Amino acid sequence: MKKLILFAIVAIIFAACGRSISSDGGELTGVSAPSWSEPNPHGMVLIKRGAYRMGPAEKDSLWGIFQNSKGVSIESFWMDETEITNAEYRQFVYWVRDSIIRERLYDPAFGGNELYKITEDKEGNPIEPILDWKRPIPTERRADENELAALRSVYETNPITGETRLDPKQMIYRYSVFDATGYAMRRNRLNPEERNRNTDIKIDPNEVVMISKDTAYITEEGKIISETITRPLSSIWDFLNTYIINIYPDETVWVNDFENAYNEPYIRLYFNHPGYNDYPVVGVSWEQANAFCNWRTQYLKKSLDANFKNTIEPYRLPTEAEFEYAARAGKSENKYPWGGDEATSEKGCFLGNFKPGDGDYVKDGHLIPAKVGSYSPNEFGLYDMAGNVAEWTSTSFIESGPEKMSDMNPEYRYNAAKEDPYDMKKKVVRGGSWKDVAHNIRSDVRTYEYQNEQRSYIGFRCVRTQVGFAKGKGKK
Repeated sequence: MKKLILFAIVAIIFAACGRSISSDGGELTGVSAPSWSEPNPHGMVLIKRGAYRMGPAEKDSLWGIFQNSKGVSIESFWMDETEITNAEYRQFVYWVRDSIIRERLYDPAFGGNELYKITEDKEGNPIEPILDWKRPIPTERRADENELAALRSVYETNPITGETRLDPKQMIYRYSVFDATGYAMRRNRLNPEERNRNTDIKIDPNEVVMISKDTAYITEEGKIISETITRPLSSIWDFLNTYIINIYPDETVWVNDFENAYNEPYIRLYFNHPGYNDYPVVGVSWEQANAFCNWRTQYLKKSLDANFKNTIEPYRLPTEAEFEYAARAGKSENKYPWGGDEATSEKGCFLGNFKPGDGDYVKDGHLIPAKVGSYSPNEFGLYDMAGNVAEWTSTSFIESGPEKMSDMNPEYRYNAAKEDPYDMKKKVVRGGSWKDVAHNIRSDVRTYEYQNEQRSYIGFRCVRTQVGFAKGKGKK
């Protein structure tokens, strides 16, 4: 009788457990992934997914443009409302400056203060030392002799004029990027048996796959060495690319872009004077713009919960297709962001900052770049998508353009090695600038610049792929 009762109890327990486990009634209901709310990026507009015809829709014999539009579709993404400003880029420069100062305050050769680095986690376990950003940098008034040397070490003084300024040569940013696309390619699988699914082909287990990766380091003499190395694929680490970039804008572009012109005041003032805080940053190369995107991503991640920071999509440069889609407000018929075929309104008002006439830069009210947002936004809520400054995209330039790309999220990338011919280092630039005529600021016009070049008329803005779903087009 006792055995029977015990069996009944066990049966009830198993039945109860079965009911709790099979609360779905044995049906396929799915298991939800952990959810969280993606924060809306500050100063960005949500561009919802859509389709349009990319490229010029009609021939223009005067400018040598041929009809070669192509229907494409774009996923939803966030985009900066305006170009990155001097003030915003200066935040990046000052972050690099302050990281150098903190390193030197920790360095025994300067401050020698061990408190400027964190060497233990919350449980007291030793970790690789990291800078303590919560510890403030002392002011010059309160700094001792060694600390003062550290503070002043990032500045230089002109021996002739006596002017003291931040030393551009020291503004170095080091970062690494995992090439997820290269790692995902079937031909790059670490297991040779996974590289080809055709079972008629005999797999060579000793097949060697050569992989190229970018690497960079600083010599004992302080020289930056950047190179592309090719070696046999051995591990996931072969897809980690490392870059060391001098991120300070080239202020001399105002002289080098214009021969026989008196533009010296812009060298001293445009990036550093508070009167230009809200003007688009210029003199920044494609390589520097990518470094900014990486820093902005890492800066955001440090403010997020550890459980979610790795789910954030990175800030990046827009693809050529994304920029054109956003500039045209998703409408294939829009030659300009504001619609229509002219760069002025019916009342003769200028709709963007460009060069209206022969030698006449000021007819639209501006001589050089205008303060961002000086003109009305397009239907997506984006400012200065035509004129003001031209903008870098992530896309590598080839003459065939969209014809070479997929019709879904089109993009063409070529990661040029240092030893590659210079012609292979062209990147697509879009939007036209303050020094271009009306035709060249059209949304369907593409041009290029070399990835290491810096110009007084090229800036950039960031995008970030939206996490989740979005329906329709336009601003959220």
